[in-house]
Amino acid sequence: MSEPSPIAPLAARQRLMTAPGLGAGNFLDHAIAANPHHAVPYLYRHSLDHRGQVVLRGHSLLDLAALRDDYARWYWANGVRPGDPVGVVVAEGMEPLLHFLALTALGAVPALVNDAMRSDLMVRYLDHVGVVGVVVDDPTALAAAYRTRPDRRPRFLVPAAELRAFDAAGAPLPERYPYQHAADDVVALIHSSGTTGTPKSTMLAHHQFWDGKQPRMVRFPAEPGDRLMSLMPHTHAGGLSYFLTATLLGLPTVVMSDWRRAVVEPVMEAFRPTMVASFPRTFVELATGELPVEGAARVHSWFNTGDSAHYGHVRRLVTLGERPAGLIKPWLLPSEAAAEEPLPGSQFIDGLGSSEMGMALFGQVTTPESSRDDRCVGKPLEVVTKAAVLDQDGTELPDGTVGLLGVVTPSRTPGYWHDAGLTSSFELAGYWLTGDVARREPDGRFYHLDRTVDVIDTATGPVYSLPLEEVLLADCAETVRDCAVVGVPVPQGGQQPIAVVQLQEGADASTLLADANKQLAEAGLSPLAAVRVARTAAEYPLGPTGKVLKRELRTAFATLFTGAESPGR
Repeated sequence: MSEPSPIAPLAARQRLMTAPGLGAGNFLDHAIAANPHHAVPYLYRHSLDHRGQVVLRGHSLLDLAALRDDYARWYWANGVRPGDPVGVVVAEGMEPLLHFLALTALGAVPALVNDAMRSDLMVRYLDHVGVVGVVVDDPTALAAAYRTRPDRRPRFLVPAAELRAFDAAGAPLPERYPYQHAADDVVALIHSSGTTGTPKSTMLAHHQFWDGKQPRMVRFPAEPGDRLMSLMPHTHAGGLSYFLTATLLGLPTVVMSDWRRAVVEPVMEAFRPTMVASFPRTFVELATGELPVEGAARVHSWFNTGDSAHYGHVRRLVTLGERPAGLIKPWLLPSEAAAEEPLPGSQFIDGLGSSEMGMALFGQVTTPESSRDDRCVGKPLEVVTKAAVLDQDGTELPDGTVGLLGVVTPSRTPGYWHDAGLTSSFELAGYWLTGDVARREPDGRFYHLDRTVDVIDTATGPVYSLPLEEVLLADCAETVRDCAVVGVPVPQGGQQPIAVVQLQEGADASTLLADANKQLAEAGLSPLAAVRVARTAAEYPLGPTGKVLKRELRTAFATLFTGAESPGR
């Protein structure tokens, strides 16, 4: 590209690591002050022209600040004040980021909502938060829902287009602008995926959400020509985390508005990223079928967070792209780039994390040279003061024993908005419970076996769903494209595991149960009681962030063995 690089010089990035007052509420202003390239475009949005070709439009740090200020003027004119929670329900991409920046610059608290959330859940969630207003792409459904409860209707409920059309030229901003946050001020509310029930409202605090990301200022980007494709939902903590990092670095980044392959692959080919960050769902799509060789030609790193990815998909992705030689050794390339010739293939960094943890707290690297190590999420990162596997009383269990994963880290959430009881339920003996079942090996590596709510309670003991899914995806890959294992009741008591699978194109599932159980037996794992093929989207329900909703699968197959339905395929 002919324009200069927007990446901040190394010395500036080093100063940001210890900049007093820097946090999630003011990182844009710190980036503008530190980066001499603040007028060079770094953040890209995408669209299609009249011929269906991808068009990329870049925005500089200064551009973002100007857009932020225009939005902030509208919010201020409509009575939004420091501490006010405001619902933001807009399509993914750059728009939710602009609303986040505008509201935090006023000291308000954006409650970012994925627009794929069901409208009834959305109303309940916004009502729980107690928003003073809602900005939404299409307010029709929300307005109708609030008509039945006019006493709960927020002060304003307006289409997002109203902000974009606002004449901000003569509108004032507050004297105290941008707002100066205290370290523990709440800067955003992020809802959980809802995979285990009604979405929870996780608080992100000014300094807490920055804590742990400081080392990325010198480790990331790995080389001067790096370009990031962010497939994270930007209403989620994962998307905000990568946006914060990319903004402070001045790292060229395209923010995606859709995680589906049909949208992603053409943008990959136009943008040519060297790094791709996503939840597992897009990696499933990219890793199945014909690989995106052209779009991923320059990719050296895939970053996954949230749920752990499956080896059956990871092993295909790391065959793409090429790496600087130094990437084979550390988690990220050291500041001195390796002089050797690049290596074929890429690395996959599987980061176990969540909104509550503030960032990925464990990192497991897979390369084409790596041996298979199912469910290993690696060792805790530097920001983790302590990680342990605990029993129900909070006692640390010995290595090799399965229990509850707990962490002690300054990056963890202050808790759940307006729900001290829920917050305390995740605190045990000084640890924050991540909601995962895990074990630790003597060398310090952790293995993620399941979500606590997804453990299958059989008559002979607990069965963990994720190791079973690993075998199906890696060892039955010719048949299985994606899968979810859940427990359903059986007449003799307890539960048994079944697999709900999406098939590879043209695959025959007639022998899948027998084939899968043979592979599971060889791996020393429990057999499946049944396999069900999901042939429609409704039969494989996904949440707003693309995670499969196991609770809905458990409900759908609750009478598989206890009712009239046959347990056949």
